[in-house]
Amino acid sequence: MPTQPNDHIVKSYDEERNRLTHEILRMGEMAAAQLESALDVVERRDDKAAGRIIANDEAIDALEHDISQDVMKLALRGPMARDLREILVALRIAADIERIGDYAANVAKRSTALNLAPPLPHTRGLATLGQLAVKQVRDVLVAFRDNDADAAQRVRAQDAEIDTAYTSLFRELLTYMMEDPRVITPCTHLLFMAKNIERVGDHATNIAENVWFLVHGDDVLPPRDKRDETNTVS
Repeated sequence: MPTQPNDHIVKSYDEERNRLTHEILRMGEMAAAQLESALDVVERRDDKAAGRIIANDEAIDALEHDISQDVMKLALRGPMARDLREILVALRIAADIERIGDYAANVAKRSTALNLAPPLPHTRGLATLGQLAVKQVRDVLVAFRDNDADAAQRVRAQDAEIDTAYTSLFRELLTYMMEDPRVITPCTHLLFMAKNIERVGDHATNIAENVWFLVHGDDVLPPRDKRDETNTVS
């Protein structure tokens, strides 16, 4: 039986959609790797490596632009409800990944300022927080790849662990600064770095919620446990 013109349209649309998914996953892995590298340069106090991480952020920005262009091409094909959700989710996730890349670059930038002071023991707490965030990003990318709403919900729940670790490090740093005013400047850099990593967790959570939306539409998500208590620290 001859191939119908509509078959070519559907095949082309599916190919473009699969390519879009691949681009988002590649962009997400780049952002996760950037964050890992930023945590590494904090530990090694390596200004040159930090500079490379900062420069690499442009590649993530360029990918977000490419993804936006590809999304617009798909939108022009007159998609149905599920396809419209895919287009909207692709835009949202690409924006979240771009912000994750920004936060990784910010950590690298702060590391160069931190290197002007003697080493602080609290960088270990920052590394622990960062590892939790990297895992959350990679787990949510798998949930997106597999269209797995249950896995996305588990990733969403992981954010409470990041909040707890961030609150603990925040309290430690405040106490350390009160005990020794000489460390206020480097500790302030660490506080900003920790906040950037905590925000990575928030964006990974956004991605998880978009995976849920992709699969279930407007079905209401279960309530989420939040444990960032830094706004209540006195």
